[in-house]
Amino acid sequence: MNKEDSAGRSLGVLLVTASAVAWSLAGFFTRLIPLDAWTILVWRGLFGGCFIGLYVLWRYGRRTLEITLAMGWPGWFITACSTIGMTSFIPALKLTSVAHVAIIFATAPFLAAGLARIWYREKASALTLGASTLALLGVLLTVTGIQGRSGLAGDLLGFVMTAAIATMTVTIRRYRDIPLLPTACLANFLGTLLSLPFADPLSAGALQLVYLALFGFVQMTLGLTLFTIGSRLIPASETALIGALETPLAPLWVWLAFGETVSPNALAGGGLVIIAVIGHALLQNRR
Repeated sequence: MNKEDSAGRSLGVLLVTASAVAWSLAGFFTRLIPLDAWTILVWRGLFGGCFIGLYVLWRYGRRTLEITLAMGWPGWFITACSTIGMTSFIPALKLTSVAHVAIIFATAPFLAAGLARIWYREKASALTLGASTLALLGVLLTVTGIQGRSGLAGDLLGFVMTAAIATMTVTIRRYRDIPLLPTACLANFLGTLLSLPFADPLSAGALQLVYLALFGFVQMTLGLTLFTIGSRLIPASETALIGALETPLAPLWVWLAFGETVSPNALAGGGLVIIAVIGHALLQNRR
């Protein structure tokens, strides 16, 4: 490996790590902002869509409209899946613990592997199947012993979000030429429109609007932009390994800031999921 390749790999690792940290802050911002989920979705989608839109315009310039229209039905399907994932995510965080949502979402790569097998016959290795089974056991352990309907509803929304993101991932792998940034911009704006009838946007105060703008910029725009650039500089298995940082970091920020504790079942289940994700990435990388 020459110095240029080594520098590019180091930059990729740094950018993907930063994106994982940015994405892990979703639970922190949701707890920080004392508004209902629909109102948060409206403002976060609006700010996130504007920030990503500015980056898209800077990157593609006059070709922005042409590229957006040329993405066809796969691009709009990716946009729809992303919208479902976004609109399920914040209510899930409001109805259950951040740890539960993070652990459930960590199984998305394995669910994507199963969907890819069904859709376009992409074979999953024995290693992937074993890691998927371990991750599933971790999720089942996590949701065991949930008290109250709201916690169960939050976990179910977490599953909806995970399924939507897994479907989006499989579609992206099937149609690799689709530009992701325009779909992310459109998904943010579409999520805002869908949430608006159920929200009370004018209830947000000045300080809350600042927090919402930071939510849209740091967690959405910055996380996606850093990931888009960094993931092209390192192998996919290494990207998955670094992305696994989001699972333990998400409940950590909420615990440090708000003292939200994690149940013993969630700790044990989260441990199994993290072992499955990191172990799979390490062994796959060795191969």
